[in-house]
Amino acid sequence: MHPRDVLLGAQAGAVSLPVCDHYSGVEVRMRKSLQLQAEALARYGACVFDVTLDCEDGAPVGGEAEHALLVTGLVQGLDLSGPVRQRVGVRVHPVDHPAFEADVAQIVGQVGTRLSHLMIPKVESVEDVQRAVRAVDAAGGRELPLHVLIESPAAVHRAFDIAAQPRVQSLSFGLMDFVSAHGGAIPSDGMGVAGQFSHPLVVRAKLEISSACHAHGKVPSHCVVTEFKDAAAMKVAARRAARELGYTRMWSIHPDQIEPILEAFAPTAEEVDKAALIVAAAVAADWAPIAADGHLHDRASYRYFWQVLERAHQTGCAMPDTVARFF
Repeated sequence: MHPRDVLLGAQAGAVSLPVCDHYSGVEVRMRKSLQLQAEALARYGACVFDVTLDCEDGAPVGGEAEHALLVTGLVQGLDLSGPVRQRVGVRVHPVDHPAFEADVAQIVGQVGTRLSHLMIPKVESVEDVQRAVRAVDAAGGRELPLHVLIESPAAVHRAFDIAAQPRVQSLSFGLMDFVSAHGGAIPSDGMGVAGQFSHPLVVRAKLEISSACHAHGKVPSHCVVTEFKDAAAMKVAARRAARELGYTRMWSIHPDQIEPILEAFAPTAEEVDKAALIVAAAVAADWAPIAADGHLHDRASYRYFWQVLERAHQTGCAMPDTVARFF
């Protein structure tokens, strides 16, 4: 049997997504993002990052309909015939925005089956998600997963209920709107790399979202790093999000951020080798307990090390021959 079937049990239905979600909304950058994704897919043999085409921040005021048409055309132009498809989503306007219904009708109605997800921003409650579900279903997207953006204290308070909604795959944290929603109670450096990992209200919100996702088998997606030219800061932020706060995915807003996110969320070579050794030994023992380097391992630890290998595959790491056949 496949390790995933043996080990994950109830967790087998948990959502698994690429660790990086790259956003772009200007036409030239959207085209470049799709090109970069296709090149990475050819290099790794896996889709290691999503591209989300942005209608909310990408569309000029008054030009929402034209931007939705542009996004539709870009998705229609994708070659999805290969054994591994590009993963492309779209961020539409919030459910209370005048352009929301038109966005969904146009984009989902025309290319919904070609999308990996639809991002719904500024979600405040389960009712907002249900409103989005009704609109998406009416446009013919009954199988289309929804990702939602949590951007206010009230939304953080309801994160567990939102994560429990069946169509929701992922919760993202909207850092800048969250800080702004506090009316100056959080200083502006709460939006920077240092402040967002030290201010108690921001850290608490991140932990609530992460915990809500893990409770319901969904994917917590970490917020942007606005200092996109600071590669060192980007790497530190991504690593802290992954190692300290339990995030398994992160936003990129510039092509230079994609590789640091992949590196930060990937297990080290030593972790991959150890995981491969233990999983291979577990397979040989028909999943009975084993001893390795003086430590006892059973299905509980096998599950952890299998998930290390899955994350390695998601981030384009070289897979040891002993476990490569499982991917």
